[in-house]
Amino acid sequence: QVQLVESGGGSVQAGGSLRLSCAASGFTYSRYSMGWFRQAPGKEREGVAAVDSVGVTRYADSVKGRFTISKDNAKNTMYLQMNSLKPEDSAMYYCAADWRGALRSLSRYEYNYWGQGTQVTVSS
Repeated sequence: QVQLVESGGGSVQAGGSLRLSCAASGFTYSRYSMGWFRQAPGKEREGVAAVDSVGVTRYADSVKGRFTISKDNAKNTMYLQMNSLKPEDSAMYYCAADWRGALRSLSRYEYNYWGQGTQVTVSS
């Protein structure tokens, strides 16, 4: 049974940092593509960053240079380091997984498995 559990969300002031974690279980983690998505109230869920099975990454333009996605295959855990946070980064953040190892997609329609989310709030 595939399970994804996010943690690390919280409230920070603009300019601050947070690191999100996504602990995975129930599948061969190293072979999957993984992604971070976010959804603010009244908005669609959008892709933030993605990493494929060999570690190649992709970012949304809005977070390039500020966010870093990484994965630790030994720990079955993916991370999202978020620096220079802005109020517009406030959202529920979700991790997602897909068995296609080369996916590296920022489209929510491409992912089969989802976590429950962790809230990030950035105040000005």
